[in-house]
Amino acid sequence: MRVLLFICLVALFGSCTTQLRPLTHDIYQEFGFNEGNLKKIQFYLSDDVVLFRKARTGKSQIENGSIKLIRGQKIEEIRFKKGTPGVFTFSPDRKKLAISFDQSDEMYLIFGPNPKLSNKYVLLAKEWNRGQGSVIYGGEEFSVRANDGLAGLLVDIKKLQNTEINRSVAKGRRI
Repeated sequence: MRVLLFICLVALFGSCTTQLRPLTHDIYQEFGFNEGNLKKIQFYLSDDVVLFRKARTGKSQIENGSIKLIRGQKIEEIRFKKGTPGVFTFSPDRKKLAISFDQSDEMYLIFGPNPKLSNKYVLLAKEWNRGQGSVIYGGEEFSVRANDGLAGLLVDIKKLQNTEINRSVAKGRRI
């Protein structure tokens, strides 16, 4: 009897939990996302991401991240932990998404589908060179390690399935 009760409780609570899945281009197309409904979706980071650059003098670097001393150089570092929630801010083109994990819409990272990773939406860089990439964050250029480029976007599939998307097809207009 206790086993049956336990199984029922697990099933009940299991049905209430989120079902985070990688956002892929197939999911993007299946749901027919546009900017309006992208703003209603909660995104999450699949893995940790660390942005870094040589620190410049000034107050803004201390506000944005932390300052560390590495090999005698002051390095500004901004960390995004796995599971950090983010929101859609804009789409630089049809396939790319700017996602903000900060309180400001000016602070965002760009994600897009990677054909080598089953078209999962992963962190994009301006360029990748010698084990690290170059990204713009808050209008400033930062470096990111190559393995952080595997960090992708996760979405709650249950919430997506419960989202109502109204689609219509224009019938055209004749004289």
